[in-house]
Amino acid sequence: MGWTKIDRAAWAREAFFRHYHDDVPCFYSMTVSLDVTRLRAAGLKLYPAMLHALATVVNRHEELRTAMVDGEVGVYDMLSPCYTVFHPETETFSNLWTTYSADYAAFLADYEEDVRRYGKLEGFMPKPGAPEGMFTASMLPWATFEGFHLELPRGNDYLLPIFTMGRMHTREGRTLLPLAIQAHHAVCDGFHACRLAREVQALLDAPEAWRGQ
Repeated sequence: MGWTKIDRAAWAREAFFRHYHDDVPCFYSMTVSLDVTRLRAAGLKLYPAMLHALATVVNRHEELRTAMVDGEVGVYDMLSPCYTVFHPETETFSNLWTTYSADYAAFLADYEEDVRRYGKLEGFMPKPGAPEGMFTASMLPWATFEGFHLELPRGNDYLLPIFTMGRMHTREGRTLLPLAIQAHHAVCDGFHACRLAREVQALLDAPEAWRGQ
């Protein structure tokens, strides 16, 4: 996965980056309710489907792939999802990762193989060979929520988005899934976070299109 350094002298976002990274370091989070009714009706598995939808939208937009590497700011060509799996016996979790493919069937097959091979192994990152280009996502299936915020006191150089999903719930005949989006204001504004949520929702509204991928 390639990474291209940004020419900050010509970067349209430079003043915003300096303000929200150097002068007033600023993270923010927002929680949205995604409608997964049609996705569930189509019989797609929720967790891998959500990981694929998030990765698809993340890989459309540079602001969601902007990261610092060795103190420099640049953009990854592609990001893959790094996600948590829970170990009920020890009440701990591990991080797995699956290489992103635009083809959902291919991604799902790789995801299921990764979970089969590494999902029961304990440790922080049991699957070897993790690439640098990853964004993180997790799911809390034990509770729904209307707000969720991560504190990153030493994370000012971490620019990539972080996603947290909660427990599904039903409202007025629709199945809703809370999604918390954590972003760094230096590279991602509220407009970008809202666009991400809107585009993910559009994917969830058209699960029939996934069959052809």
